[in-house]
Amino acid sequence: MMSVLIVSDIRLYREGLAQVLGGESLFRLTGTASSPDDAMSRLHAYVPDLVLVDMAMAESAHLIRSIRALVPDIKVVALSVAETERDVCACAEAGVSGYVARNASLADLVATLESAARGEALCSPRMAATLIRRVAALARTQPAGSAQLRLTPRELEILHLLDGGLANKEIASRLGIEVATVKNHVHNILEKLQVHRRGEAAALARSAQIRRTSQSLC
Repeated sequence: MMSVLIVSDIRLYREGLAQVLGGESLFRLTGTASSPDDAMSRLHAYVPDLVLVDMAMAESAHLIRSIRALVPDIKVVALSVAETERDVCACAEAGVSGYVARNASLADLVATLESAARGEALCSPRMAATLIRRVAALARTQPAGSAQLRLTPRELEILHLLDGGLANKEIASRLGIEVATVKNHVHNILEKLQVHRRGEAAALARSAQIRRTSQSLC
């Protein structure tokens, strides 16, 4: 069962979503927040598995970045997203694990949350193509291999495992290191590649043809 926090400044919307998710056996509502400050306060007290953020709310993108800075592995789903290139890319750059379009149904909402919980993302073919073009454009802003020069051998190893879909705990077990150490490496990788999400880092690495180094891992 996945614990969920709903964030929206519209009370009717918050309560409606809470009622819907309350009837789903896969989810457990931990509470609702009416503002970014309220949301961050609740996250400092308790970290749920999923956070739903209403993108019609002021400072919603900033809130998502703040949430992921506080809890890098948390799943954030953006709600009420206009399915345009600008808005979908803005959500991806903020670090969402999935989004629900403005014209989506309740069934679409539940399916998106289930996908996010599995580490997957539901996206229309048109928006998927948009995101692929965006990643390719990011890759063209730096020479092939330049990112590899900035990553340490250990970071390259972890980036390869991220590309394989492994979670932090799985990476720690595979490499025989602490989870906190993996988190630090992932944070450094995202900073060096100038992306917000693990999947973006892996995609950018493939686009730039970054490969595992044969040097000894540090």
